[in-house]
Amino acid sequence: MQWTSILAIYFLVWIATAFVMLPFGVRTADEAGVDKVPGQAESAPVNFRPGRLALRATVLAAVLTGIYVLNYEQGWITAADLDLMPEPPADLQR
Repeated sequence: MQWTSILAIYFLVWIATAFVMLPFGVRTADEAGVDKVPGQAESAPVNFRPGRLALRATVLAAVLTGIYVLNYEQGWITAADLDLMPEPPADLQR
């Protein structure tokens, strides 16, 4: 696999993991016991830390991309392993 392909896969996985990690570790004003700003949504986080989110997404994306590349090189799980449709009956085959 070319390094540019690995880089493209890494960035796709990074974005997906960043969106998955968004709700973890977030506290609302009610949970933190802080007064809300007028007009603030009930679900708005008290202090959003994008640096921490980026670090978590970077580590998780690196691990997942590494597993993907190893599977690609070693062939542990192939497309044939994911084929969930059974073979058609013999009388329907031509």
